[in-house]
Amino acid sequence: MDIASLLGLGGGIGVVMFGIIQSAGAGGISYFIDIPSVIITVGGSLMALASSRKMPDLIGGFKSLKLAIKEPAIPSPQTTIQQIIDMSNVARKEGLLALEGYTENINDDFMKKGIMLVVDGTDADLVRSILETDLTNMDDRHKAVAGFWDFWSTMCPAWGMIGTLIGLVIMLQNMSDPSSIGPSMAVALITTFYGSLIANWICVPTCEKLKLNNSIEISVKSIMIEGILSIQAGENPHVIEEKLKTFLAPSLRAAIGGQEGEGGGG
Repeated sequence: MDIASLLGLGGGIGVVMFGIIQSAGAGGISYFIDIPSVIITVGGSLMALASSRKMPDLIGGFKSLKLAIKEPAIPSPQTTIQQIIDMSNVARKEGLLALEGYTENINDDFMKKGIMLVVDGTDADLVRSILETDLTNMDDRHKAVAGFWDFWSTMCPAWGMIGTLIGLVIMLQNMSDPSSIGPSMAVALITTFYGSLIANWICVPTCEKLKLNNSIEISVKSIMIEGILSIQAGENPHVIEEKLKTFLAPSLRAAIGGQEGEGGGG
């Protein structure tokens, strides 16, 4: 699990509860519980989500929450580069066909597909086209899922405001009783509170985490594409290493290659 995501979700509701209890005591929590407001804000925003998407996309959008709170199954850039360097040494010593056996050590399907295309003698331009098309479609799918949470983050405050307007109308219809104005105003504002809480506690952070994971995966797969094509072109392992290191921050480059950086390792 991603500790930062769990800390953010738990800490977010924690600071809200702390603020309520510190200001109004434990009993103050009941001030923020109103079932009609929950139905208007949560139910209304969910209906807006449902009307904007197909059912499989709606279900998939909710399931994507777990992708934001667990570590993504993405190999690190450093591991990927080292693996490519190792394969380039194998290919240089034994030929491209020797990489077919090496695919047993590859857990990433994208890299495995690229290596098998190279082993099968596919033209380099076609290899690049296939892998980049795969990458583009993956990016589009991930953006669509992140867009689910982005859209919900705009709907929650909007429906919260709708609930507030409903509450204000009801309050204004009962102005004859001054003692009811305060409680009625509080209930009217709760829907806005719910909308803002859901949007900023769950929706926006989830959207940003999914975008971050997507960015990392695109970067890693871009490394794979360049590395696979470099191996196919027969480039020196040391040159491949230096090329792929440009994808990394300078502080991370020293750990790559080691004694194999000269292209002589096995």
